[in-house]
Amino acid sequence: MSRTKLAIIGVGLIGGSLGLCLKAALGEKIHITGLCRTEESMRAAVECGAVDEASADLAAVVGEADIVYLSPPVLQIVPMVKRILPYLKHGAVLTDAGSTKGDVYEALHEILPPHVYYVPGHPMTGREKSGVTAATKDLFVHKAYVIIDDPSVPQEIKERLMALLKHTGANFTTLDLAQHDRCAAVISHVPHLAAAALVTLLNRSGDDLNSCLKLIGGGFKDTTRIASSNADMWADICMTNRKPIADALRELRTILDEVAMAVEAGDRQAVHDYFAASKERRDGILHDAEQKFDTN
Repeated sequence: MSRTKLAIIGVGLIGGSLGLCLKAALGEKIHITGLCRTEESMRAAVECGAVDEASADLAAVVGEADIVYLSPPVLQIVPMVKRILPYLKHGAVLTDAGSTKGDVYEALHEILPPHVYYVPGHPMTGREKSGVTAATKDLFVHKAYVIIDDPSVPQEIKERLMALLKHTGANFTTLDLAQHDRCAAVISHVPHLAAAALVTLLNRSGDDLNSCLKLIGGGFKDTTRIASSNADMWADICMTNRKPIADALRELRTILDEVAMAVEAGDRQAVHDYFAASKERRDGILHDAEQKFDTN
């Protein structure tokens, strides 16, 4: 039986974790090549076992690949596909880990030939750390993994990809492009912006800054943890999901304005109801989700 040949473009946290879990599950049944920019990152990717071979040579990495996993920053996905396109073999399957889908999908469908297939994906997982040294083989386990079910892609191609991705242990779900980008804005993108806003609020506390720093505890650390994420990655995400993010931010601003008015007016009942409704909804959501999969 021939080995599956996988190329990972961007062997960082996500790409590296994919390589680790697939090598753990499949061993010699899969051969993984990785595209890395520096000698240091190549060495780290091979030494940790995320890939069998690492190179900066596009042809060497993707030339024989059955499946190409694209996990660079989202703004680099389309330029990268344009670079690797001459080396892709007939029947190659592209999938990605991009946090936004609409822009990438439209651009790739304009440039991909009929014999190369693209199945958009988004693993809803990550850490505030980045790079292959932060990769773990269980990063995807029990986490939501969105696959965009494109009817233009043959069923056998989807099945070939899913036969590989199932080894991640993720919980797969399907959404359409627009729905994915709207939901990702609410669930992931705006929370990252809000966490960064809380840090910015602290930085703007003026003469109280040093005193505020003395009071930092678990609450501030928990609510701002994701503000330590990679700035380039999140700037790219915002640029490729502009309208859903802007719409969600405006709705968040409306909510905060309503709370500010209630606080300023001394309306305890309104403030109490705000907290109570949020607690009830969050507890219910998490209870339901935890019956299906790990949400940690």
